Amino acid sequence: MADEIQNQAAPESAPAPTEQPRGDNRGPGGPGRGGPGGGRGGPGGGAGRGGPGGNRSGPGGQRGGRDGNRGRRDGQRGGSDDGGEELIEKLVHINRVSKTVKGGKRFGFAALVVVGDGKGRVGFGHGKAREVPEAITKATAAAKKAMIRVPLREGRTLHHDGRGHFGAGMVYLRSAPAGTGIIAGGPMRAIFESLGVADVVTKSVGTNNPYNMIRATFEALTEQTSPKSVAQRRGKKIADLLGRGGASAEVAEADAAAIAE
Repeated sequence: MADEIQNQAAPESAPAPTEQPRGDNRGPGGPGRGGPGGGRGGPGGGAGRGGPGGNRSGPGGQRGGRDGNRGRRDGQRGGSDDGGEELIEKLVHINRVSKTVKGGKRFGFAALVVVGDGKGRVGFGHGKAREVPEAITKATAAAKKAMIRVPLREGRTLHHDGRGHFGAGMVYLRSAPAGTGIIAGGPMRAIFESLGVADVVTKSVGTNNPYNMIRATFEALTEQTSPKSVAQRRGKKIADLLGRGGASAEVAEADAAAIAE
């Protein structure tokens, strides 16, 4: 009886594993680890780690490959907005600002920058950041996006007088003969130097806030028009417009030929 119980309790011995050839598990087409078509190490493995077509390390993988999501070199960042041209950057004003939060105050800096190409294009921008260089970078980027074109007479002065108003600031702009120079101060001088104006007379009345002065100056500059644009709008010749001031026909023709924009 005891022998029968021992025979029933004893587990059946499993057959001895037969050693398969090395090529079955690790061969070129086997499901092993080392073959070219294997699950982990093969070049075409779907979920492997080391193959060129794997999910992590292969050239076409998701992480480490050249076409993966993290290893790409053709990112969206980079590229210059100004088209490679050299711009004149003028830092007009830096102000220390603070923001009251639950734990106290957070201090930062606000920068006002004027950018121009010296050939009739100018813009201004404002930026805030915790550090001064970052604030200047933000303001410069904003100024490049908001540049306007101002027509210039002979490339050195304005075509006509103008007036700009913003808030409590009022500015007056007057064209000037050659050799006058830039008669302006503070933020207005930075604008005309970046714009490329060599001769101009200005006057600021009211506030000396640089933000209001710059906005008032830009309002006056946006109202500047050239004889060429007026002649095209009215369907006349430039010489006809210039001759109405009492100038002779020869002088009007010469002045009209000298106007480039």
